[in-house]
Amino acid sequence: MAEDTVEDNKSTNVPKPGVLSLAIKEKAALYAAYMPFLKGGGLFIPTNKPFKIGEEVFMLLSLIDDPMKLKVVGQVVWVTPTTQGNRPQGVGVQFSEKDGGAEARNKIEGILGNALKSSRPTHTM
Repeated sequence: MAEDTVEDNKSTNVPKPGVLSLAIKEKAALYAAYMPFLKGGGLFIPTNKPFKIGEEVFMLLSLIDDPMKLKVVGQVVWVTPTTQGNRPQGVGVQFSEKDGGAEARNKIEGILGNALKSSRPTHTM
């Protein structure tokens, strides 16, 4: 399943508020987290760190068996607070159209293929 860590940026000169590291090891977990309905795509990232709508985040994504981490900039488009029913706590992050977003969307959609047309529930819809 997905793991998340949030690193403090005090040791860097980057003014971004946080880094979200997400390792998705199974196609089913990727399907549950991916948000194809957002322009440019996006991911639901489980985290208990507080984020605000509109906040920019930097993501390091590890997908399935790929040893390469994708570096993606995104923007928080919604926040799921403390667990609501069967929905995990976390944030929905829309990929930037640059800064790795298009590469991440293409890679994720390539992995998911026809599963994108599935009606199975996800973490977001």
